[in-house]
Amino acid sequence: MDGRIQPARKITGDSDIEVADRLPAQSNVPNTIPPVIEPTTQPPHHANPNNAGTANTAAGDDDTLSRTPIPIGISRSLTLRLYTSHFLSTWNSRLFEAGVVYFLASIFPDNLLPVSLYALSRNLAAILFAVPVGHLIDTAHRLTVVRASIVGQRLAVAASCGLFWALLELRLGWRASKLVDGLFGASVLLACVEKLAAGVNLIAVERDWVVVITQGNEDARRKMNARMRRIDLFCKLLGPLTVALIAAASVKAAVYATLGMNLASVMVEYLCIETVFRRVPGLGRPSPSDESVGQSLEPLSMDGADAGSSTHFQLRKWLRGISWRKLLMIPSLRLYFGHPAVIPSLALSLLYLTVLSFSGQMLTYLLASNLNLWQVGIIRGISTIFELSATWIAPRLMKRIGVLRTGLWSITWQMTWLAGGVSCFFYYYGKGYEATSLMSAVGLVVAVAFSRVGLWGFDLSVQNIVQDEVEDDRRGIFSSVEASFQNTFDMLAWALTIIWPNPNSFQWPIVISVAAVYAAGGLFAHFLRRRRGHLLHPPACIKTKRRRNNSHSFGLGWGRRSRRSASDSIIL
Repeated sequence: MDGRIQPARKITGDSDIEVADRLPAQSNVPNTIPPVIEPTTQPPHHANPNNAGTANTAAGDDDTLSRTPIPIGISRSLTLRLYTSHFLSTWNSRLFEAGVVYFLASIFPDNLLPVSLYALSRNLAAILFAVPVGHLIDTAHRLTVVRASIVGQRLAVAASCGLFWALLELRLGWRASKLVDGLFGASVLLACVEKLAAGVNLIAVERDWVVVITQGNEDARRKMNARMRRIDLFCKLLGPLTVALIAAASVKAAVYATLGMNLASVMVEYLCIETVFRRVPGLGRPSPSDESVGQSLEPLSMDGADAGSSTHFQLRKWLRGISWRKLLMIPSLRLYFGHPAVIPSLALSLLYLTVLSFSGQMLTYLLASNLNLWQVGIIRGISTIFELSATWIAPRLMKRIGVLRTGLWSITWQMTWLAGGVSCFFYYYGKGYEATSLMSAVGLVVAVAFSRVGLWGFDLSVQNIVQDEVEDDRRGIFSSVEASFQNTFDMLAWALTIIWPNPNSFQWPIVISVAAVYAAGGLFAHFLRRRRGHLLHPPACIKTKRRRNNSHSFGLGWGRRSRRSASDSIIL
């Protein structure tokens, strides 16, 4: 028996086996395997570094094809458990995040400082610890990482609910006491833990587990990405709505409901993610060595049964490995900016520098524009429907025209609608209407709602590019640095309304937000131009004429580019 590794094979006729393990090749086995087990055709190309949306493969890439895994079978029971775990994690995170606003508003009714400090501390923690979190995802045992994130998130939320209950009980006679300040400080620390644990779970599952589970099956991965994003948007809409309805009756009841949902779901989520891990052997493969990844945490070669017993050991070793150099992200930034996928990733991060997202800033502006709470709620619900539609549209576009072209179309769609909305806004503003006039607000709302389709289509396209091109042992650190940039731009978006807090000055945050979208579109166009050698294809009649004129040097150059991209499924 030699040391060669053959691609995974799906065992047909057994619905209980989702994924076959990668088996060592045996030299003494006769080559009489039936075609249903040993395909005679080459497996499809999994990831082309020159084209994230490629469906076919260029000539001369046979060596890469020979190492590409055969598409695996993914059962409904496996995906159901994965989606259940992701839903529970996202739901509880959104529920707690929205509930905290009502809790703190009731505890400190005349002061916006506690809410601002709470939100600022959460984002700062996500930025400062992005690199250590990425190292943990890349080097530690996969099941251990997700288990630790689930338990850490639930414990932080449970302890926070206890502190909020105590603060609500003490608020009448102790509002200015040191005890209240101490309890609030403890809740801020727990919020940082919850934010980090939720981020670990999100990055590990969406950027790593999904790639391994769907390895060799591009269509399944795109559908899985879209469904998980659909879950995110669903929780983003219904989570805050649920806690708002409960808090309207009683803030203490909202605290109890948040605590109860978190405790009731922890075991279900824990068991679902463990089942997924055990049914996908690829998730349990040994992590890369320290020398190959340059990290401080050594990989552990263990099975799922031993992973849980060593959780504390891995976490202690990870904490000891945190250094100021890593916190400053010096080596990780070098890796991030040196990677081919940095431009689309940075373009996506730029979109977080916006006040045009039906979040707190824009909702406050709409309320100042003589819209009532019911109207704002309806507008937010309609916007979420548009956002959800992108999770059905984008995968179909990727299948027909490729990932890169879908990303270009999506960001162009967003830029076009925002240009129309801003034009309408400044049209009425130039006629003497205030920034908070109803006519200006209505035009802006319609444009922003339609632009959200392009936003999430672009998000899914970039996610596919990162999953295709970032190496297995770099996914965690790359995605964590990307998340830190997203949190940084999100903080800058809040800074815009601190600089211009008056709703009548909302035009300046609008201009900066639209400029950020156009900067993101320019970055992605630059990436597309470098990747494909061109941004736009000429019409078919022009291409035909140029092909006939073989003596012209420019025509020859175009012919070479056409032949080079003939294997691409992305032709704009």
